[in-house]
Amino acid sequence: MYLSKHMHYYIYAFIGAGIIAVGIIIFLIFRLTSIKKTKTKNKTKPNLSLKDQTDKLSFIFNSIDEGLILIDSNGVINLFNPAAEKITGWEAKDAIGIDIKMVVKVVDNKGEEYLANSNPFVQIFKLKQNIKDNNASLITKTNSTIYVSLSISLADLNKSSESAVVLIRNVTEERMEEERLVDFISTASHEMRTPVAAIEGYLALALNSKVSSIDDKVRDYLEKAHMATQHLGQLFQDLLTSAKAEDGRLTNHPKVIEIGTFLKQLAEELKFAAEKKGLKMEFIVGTDQLAKVNLTKEKNIMPFYYVYADPDRLREVITNLFDNSVKFTSEGSITIGLTADTNVVQFYVKDSGVGIPAEDIPHLFQKFYRVDNSATRTVGGTGLGLFICKKIIELYNGRIWVESRVDKGSTFYINLPRITQQQAQSMTSDVNPDTITDLTKNPLT
Repeated sequence: MYLSKHMHYYIYAFIGAGIIAVGIIIFLIFRLTSIKKTKTKNKTKPNLSLKDQTDKLSFIFNSIDEGLILIDSNGVINLFNPAAEKITGWEAKDAIGIDIKMVVKVVDNKGEEYLANSNPFVQIFKLKQNIKDNNASLITKTNSTIYVSLSISLADLNKSSESAVVLIRNVTEERMEEERLVDFISTASHEMRTPVAAIEGYLALALNSKVSSIDDKVRDYLEKAHMATQHLGQLFQDLLTSAKAEDGRLTNHPKVIEIGTFLKQLAEELKFAAEKKGLKMEFIVGTDQLAKVNLTKEKNIMPFYYVYADPDRLREVITNLFDNSVKFTSEGSITIGLTADTNVVQFYVKDSGVGIPAEDIPHLFQKFYRVDNSATRTVGGTGLGLFICKKIIELYNGRIWVESRVDKGSTFYINLPRITQQQAQSMTSDVNPDTITDLTKNPLT
């Protein structure tokens, strides 16, 4: 939910280590390529000193635990350290001079090779910015599959051509440990839901005046117990859902949706919860206040906004965001909005509530994270809602993020790939899952 205190998560340590290592590596490569120039410019420096310097840099290069590869703008491998040999199964003498896509074969969590427009070794030179991928797998030369973390950075070693440093870390052991933890949470949550549901049912019967007669004091105790049991049941459900979202077992039945009609109907259903708290509810289509990311203003936008997603999962996301807004808004309004350009459909949930501190925003979609302040301590929650929302949106190659200021409210944005009316009609009449997947394959950055 908006929500909490940090929980240790392995992958962030790897990212931090990777960033530091890449910086050091770029410096080392630069030094290696510049030593020859230094020698010609500085005649007074002894040759022994230069040799010692080269040996030290080579020793560091060969001793780094992470696989280190230097590629040119064509993706051809120029440097390949021993750790890269160990990870990929390729020897340096065979890998150097070869296209990196042939040596480092990366696949997604479904075992499918990255397309050219999403392959990080291609995108690094197109996007001109550092790329990190912590969810990739690598097929080695012996056709075994390992989990890896990739960090790719541009290295301007020669003004006449571009190069990139690829840092590969084998995270198979850590990822398998995470999967075992997910399996445990999934099994435990599933098993505990049954007795909790039974307790909740018996408490409901005890509170039913047609079944039993109880005094006001006892009723108050039972109502509190019933609420606590409901919260516990929701926690188990969220734990189970988050576990399924992480290992790809989340039930998902996507289809073509005209998102404008879908959101309007959902807004009609949700408005009563806002009005019950005295909040104004609005639904806006085609607002001029477009988000700053990935969208541009266009005057002639088609009135139908089609996306390919599971309507039940989208309902779960919007309802979760809306419920959060109601919880953390004491007065003012809540807005569900929709806009689009030719490539992206964007919808959002905006409120005039307490807002989120800037330092909490980067962690908001992590598991079990809850904003800790006086405005949130009195509001219940599992700390899993926004994590689940993020996982659901990523199922459809979408993106979710938040913009917020304390005491000024929050706006949660969601971008999904837009499909044309012709594509929607074709997909509806001739449902081919492979074709549909291709239409929405490109992830939104």
